[in-house]
Amino acid sequence: MARYLTIRSEEADLKGDLGEGPTAEEIWERLPFEGPANFWGDEIYFEIPVSMEPESEARETVEVGDVCYWPQGEALCIFFGPTPASTDEKPKAASPVTVVGRISEGLNDVERIKSGETLRVEGAEE
Repeated sequence: MARYLTIRSEEADLKGDLGEGPTAEEIWERLPFEGPANFWGDEIYFEIPVSMEPESEARETVEVGDVCYWPQGEALCIFFGPTPASTDEKPKAASPVTVVGRISEGLNDVERIKSGETLRVEGAEE
């Protein structure tokens, strides 16, 4: 059964696929949750009620559209372009992150999200 995330703000509605693995499972178990949006270059991140160690495949360089868990900040991250740590157009996290999903709809809407705005994350199965 496929699992999906919906990430909503006042002006944006993002949809994404949730992957497999221990961190994705823990996120799924904690849904729904919400938190204030923070920006670091073209990355949105916000604290979530999950505390996990990095998984073995955790890495710093990710792809545009990746949804990741940042263990150091106990935060969910959405990458939509380069960050201050990037050396090219690829997003690069501040420290290793675990990729837990991918935005499939609405990635262009991230520009409507404002710093400090509450983001709500919900799950659905199909």
